[in-house]
Amino acid sequence: MKNTTANRLFSMKKTIYVVLVLGFVTAVAAPVNSGNKIIQPPIQATAINAKIINPIVDKEKIQADKIREKESAEAFKEAYKVLMHPRCMNCHPSGDAPLQGDDSHIHAQNVTRGKDGKGVYAMKCSNCHQKENVAGLNMPPGDPNWHLPPANMKMVFQGRTPAQLAAQLKDPKQTGKTLQQMLKHVEEDQLVINSGWNPGEGRTTPPLSHAEFAAKFREWIEKGAVIPK
Repeated sequence: MKNTTANRLFSMKKTIYVVLVLGFVTAVAAPVNSGNKIIQPPIQATAINAKIINPIVDKEKIQADKIREKESAEAFKEAYKVLMHPRCMNCHPSGDAPLQGDDSHIHAQNVTRGKDGKGVYAMKCSNCHQKENVAGLNMPPGDPNWHLPPANMKMVFQGRTPAQLAAQLKDPKQTGKTLQQMLKHVEEDQLVINSGWNPGEGRTTPPLSHAEFAAKFREWIEKGAVIPK
């Protein structure tokens, strides 16, 4: 008899508890009538609507991002070897005179950049640099559009560290180009290809082929254009 009474009391307490909980939840979730407006209460955070974060997945993503950043920086360091080679750097000097030779000495004949990068007065680049290479050892290399960068955007390579040059190439204010336009310039501009990899007799070429250089430059950009440390 005592057990039966105890069981009934327990069942009653359980029922009352459930009713109170349901009443509380209903009161919290129910909209409030304020004049003519019905104000919905804020949704409480629950295990159902809370964002569940998988620490294992997040850790893998963080690790993948680090690898990608490292690969981007390493790709630029490889491209940097080409950018600083005399075939590229000689046309991206720190001053207004182009450079010559594998030792990057000042261009003879007192040639200067000029406003448009194509020389001044009688000393125009096209006077010596024809549409094609002039035959013979150390004769002027050629291209239909031979020039330095213009005076208002000198694009200096000489003396730049990898970090400095990467930051410069990422800045449209210093290049006049987006990264995608810069990539197109590297991949397709015939002046880049001719001056770097078809420089004429007696001149060395960069340590990477043009295809390898363009691939490294593309990898640098597509993996985040990370500035190497």
